[in-house]
Amino acid sequence: MPTPTTVQLLWGTQQRPKRGPKPALSLEGIVAEAITLADAEGLANLSMQRLAESLGFTKMSLYRYVPAKEQLTALMLDAAMGTPPDTAALQGGSESWRAGIRLWAESIYQRYREHPWAMELTVGTRPFGPNELGWTESALIALSGTGLTGPEKLDTIVLVNGHARSLAQQTHSLGEDPTAQFAEQFTEMMTEAGDRYPEVVAAFAEEAAAADSAGANDALNFGIERVLDGLAVLIASRAGS
Repeated sequence: MPTPTTVQLLWGTQQRPKRGPKPALSLEGIVAEAITLADAEGLANLSMQRLAESLGFTKMSLYRYVPAKEQLTALMLDAAMGTPPDTAALQGGSESWRAGIRLWAESIYQRYREHPWAMELTVGTRPFGPNELGWTESALIALSGTGLTGPEKLDTIVLVNGHARSLAQQTHSLGEDPTAQFAEQFTEMMTEAGDRYPEVVAAFAEEAAAADSAGANDALNFGIERVLDGLAVLIASRAGS
């Protein structure tokens, strides 16, 4: 049987043996265990050998299902991204596109936070799986009827995804609870050189005050709203032209 390509594995179009004993492993089970390991130990520590040991099989056994780590990580990414949000359910109102894109951005941000290693895999030229392509479809559905062109819709997806991805990367690199550590370091820096950066001191003082109130600023939502505001201006201009 020929070795399946990445596209065949992602889309389930590879030929499967019709006869023989029931397989001891499944491709879905292998991918699920790989995701569990990557979540716990990081993508860099994931190898076919490590995965085989975790499953209780030999490395050669895995190659019957997935020929190389390149194909494995492609399957992991698509599985980790999961089902996209149902933006079609929000369609109907004059600004339903805003609710759809906001839901999309919040959802993909959460997915990146749950599986930070996935961000390493969403770069470069590569085949998309059904779930990842579904995320693009979900965002395009949200933008349908806005009057934006196809390229503008795709650029909107890149812009919103970039915002969500950037914040997810920052929060992951800072750890689970970076606030106290940063506050201590920032206080030390400003004690030494705060008089040289008065605007920095003032801005962070306001942020600290806002964090103690119900109207605390949230970088994810702030960025989403500003992107949506800009799109609203463009969409309104198209409607009036």
